[in-house]
Amino acid sequence: MKTTTISALLFSVAVLATGCHKAETTTTTNDMGPAQAAGKAVDDAGANAAAATRDAAANANAAADRANAKIDAAADRTAANMREAGAEVRQGSKEAAANVKEGAKNATAATGRALEHTGEKMQDASK
Repeated sequence: MKTTTISALLFSVAVLATGCHKAETTTTTNDMGPAQAAGKAVDDAGANAAAATRDAAANANAAADRANAKIDAAADRTAANMREAGAEVRQGSKEAAANVKEGAKNATAATGRALEHTGEKMQDASK
C-alpha cells in the first residue's frame, strides 16, 4: 500500500506543478494568469460593446436630425404651394365673377331688346 500512496502522492504533485502556473511566454497577457486574462477579455468586450452602442446611438440621432430637417423643408414647400394655389383660386374666382357679370350684362341687354321688340309689336297691333 505504501507504493500506491507514494505513487498517488507523486502524481498529485506533478499535476499541481504542471497545471497551475503562469505560461512561459506572457508577453500578450502582461504577466497575467488565465483568470485575469479571461476577466480582461470580458472587460474589453464590454467596453467595445458600449462604444459600438454609443456610436449607433449617435448615428441614429444624426439620422433623426436629418429626417426632421427634411420634414420641415417639405412642410415649408407645402405651405408655399398652398399659398400659391390659393392665389390661383382667388384669381380664377375673380375671372369667373367677371364672366358671370359679363354674362348677366349680356342677358339683361338681350332681355331689354326682347321687351322693346314686344312693346313695338303691341303698339303696332293697337293701331
